[in-house]
Amino acid sequence: MYGVSRRLPEFERFELASQIRRAAVSLTNNIAKGHGRYHYLDEIKFVLQARGSLEELMDDLNICFDENYLTESETEALRQQGWRVLKLINGCLRFLRDRKSGEQLGLHESPPPYSTSASDIPFDDSPI
Repeated sequence: MYGVSRRLPEFERFELASQIRRAAVSLTNNIAKGHGRYHYLDEIKFVLQARGSLEELMDDLNICFDENYLTESETEALRQQGWRVLKLINGCLRFLRDRKSGEQLGLHESPPPYSTSASDIPFDDSPI
């Protein structure tokens, strides 16, 4: 999207181009910020904000196409990338919500059998 913003006409430099750059940075910054919180509810909140930034970028693509700043094939290729990112974000949200609700990832290991009796602990008195 940064490449798209550089191709816009000069009069869009402080309007649409600036908005595209801010939304693109907001998308990745919100994911990083949420990940750094180490709390599922906070992370979910920031991933939702990132998804909103992605939707904003998708709308900006519509404007670029409507104003003939991008060709139909360029717009479609970028939309397809946007849909793939949306699927990743939605998968991340599903994962976080499942973890928040206490569901496990499907990997279950039984704990090793620990003994509480001193007689069950092997003792080796040989020199080291």
